Amino acid sequence: MKIDWHFPPARTGFFGVIDKLIGPGATKAEKKLQLYIPFMAGFAVVAYAYLNAFGWGWGQYLIAGLITVDIVGGIITNATSSAKRWFHRKGQGFKQHMGFISIHFVQLTMLSWAFLDFDVFWIASVGGYMMLASAAILLTPLYLQRPIALMMYALAIVLTTYQFKALPDLTWFLPLFYLKLLLSHVLREEPYRPEHE
Repeated sequence: MKIDWHFPPARTGFFGVIDKLIGPGATKAEKKLQLYIPFMAGFAVVAYAYLNAFGWGWGQYLIAGLITVDIVGGIITNATSSAKRWFHRKGQGFKQHMGFISIHFVQLTMLSWAFLDFDVFWIASVGGYMMLASAAILLTPLYLQRPIALMMYALAIVLTTYQFKALPDLTWFLPLFYLKLLLSHVLREEPYRPEHE
């Protein structure tokens, strides 16, 4: 198994946008993982809610389904070697990573609106920890980032269990939300590549 930080140029047009989301040069196996599993998860969440008569409105089904696809897809995508070498390439530093992470306030706002009667304190506390933990990891020397990230994620699980209000019928969301950002995205790891590449 080899490590290769070099990536091909992003394509142009629509496929160039995809390249910038998943990392140029993503392998077929990486693409399949990122495509099929998130959509299966989104369908499963919607089907489970419907079959168990959660009483959701159409907007709740839509938001839950889309956010599930994004969270599960983000966990997988950000952990791939192609994404690691793209999102941690030269020029991608603290500002760029925090910008990406801050976009997730949109998800928190949508979920709060759909499931918590727009609880602004929930958005601020969950999002505040997201920003604080991410900054702590990114500002740590590289050789200590993995243990700090795991500590920040462990604390996130404790806060999710005992402090942050759970989303009705979506108790899995916060643990996976923090997994996507604190471990899958923020950590810079070696981009292992297939031998035949």
